[in-house]
Amino acid sequence: MKVARERPAGYKRSLFTHWTDEDGDGCDTRKEVLIAESSTRAQVDAYGCAVIAGDWYSPYDGVSHTDPSDLDIDHFVPLKEAWDSGAHSWTSARRRQFANDLSDPRSLIAVTAGENRSKGDKDPSNWMPDRRNYWCTYIANWVAVKARWGLTMDESEAGRVRKIAAGCQSTSVPVWGRGSDSGPKSTGETTASSVAPTTTTAGVAPVTQPTATSPSVTQPTTTTPATGSLPEGRPGRFCTPEGARGTYAGDPVVCSRTKADGTRYTDNRARWVRD
Repeated sequence: MKVARERPAGYKRSLFTHWTDEDGDGCDTRKEVLIAESSTRAQVDAYGCAVIAGDWYSPYDGVSHTDPSDLDIDHFVPLKEAWDSGAHSWTSARRRQFANDLSDPRSLIAVTAGENRSKGDKDPSNWMPDRRNYWCTYIANWVAVKARWGLTMDESEAGRVRKIAAGCQSTSVPVWGRGSDSGPKSTGETTASSVAPTTTTAGVAPVTQPTATSPSVTQPTTTTPATGSLPEGRPGRFCTPEGARGTYAGDPVVCSRTKADGTRYTDNRARWVRD
C-alpha cells in the first residue's frame, strides 16, 4: 500500500451519499447491515423495513445487543479518513458506492453506538478498540478495506499498522467479497504488515469499482484458511462445510446447523456459531 501525505481540505459528510436503498427492496443500507449481522433472524416490520429486534455482537467492546437503537453502523474506514486518503479525487457515484458498500462485510459493521462515536474519523494511529484481542482482526480489516478501494496511509497510520501487525503473524487478509464475483479480484492473501515504507505523494491508481450487493444474496463463506490461521466467521453468517472452525473477534466459532442453544435452524443451513 502507498504511504502518502493526506489531503484533509474540503471534506463534507454530504459528499458521501449514504444509507441509500441500493437494491430497491425498501431497506436502506443501515437496515441491510442490521439484518445481515443479527445472529438470529432479525425482527423486521415490513412497512418501511423497520428493524425491531435481533441479536448483535459488537466486536469493539465484546457487548451483545438485542435493541438496534443501541447500535451504530460503523464505516470501518471512516468517510473523512477515506476522503483524506484518496476519495477526494473520486466521482460522487464512487463515493456513494463506498458509503453504502454491502459487497464485503468488512466495509460496514454494527457496533455499540458509543464505540463508534469514540472512534469518530480516527485512523489506527489515534484509535483502537479497547478489546485488545480484536486488534489483529481490526488491523487486517483496515488494510483490506483501504487496499480494496485504492486508499493510501499516512506515515503515522502506517507505522502503527506495522507495529500492531508485527504481533499478528498468523493473521492474513482474505480475498474480499460476499461471493466469488463481488468486487475487485485478489491474486492471493496479503499479510497485514505489507505496507510500503516508502513515502510518496503520487495519486491513487483507480481500481475496479466494487458492486454493491444485498445481504439477501450472501453466499456461504468458504473455510479454506491460510496456513497457520483460521477463517474469520461472523456469527449468523452462512458457512460451509459444516463442522469447519474459525474465529471472530478473537473467539472460536464453528460452522453448524444448530444454534448455540442446541436448537436447529429452521432452513437447515449451516451458520457460524460461537463455540
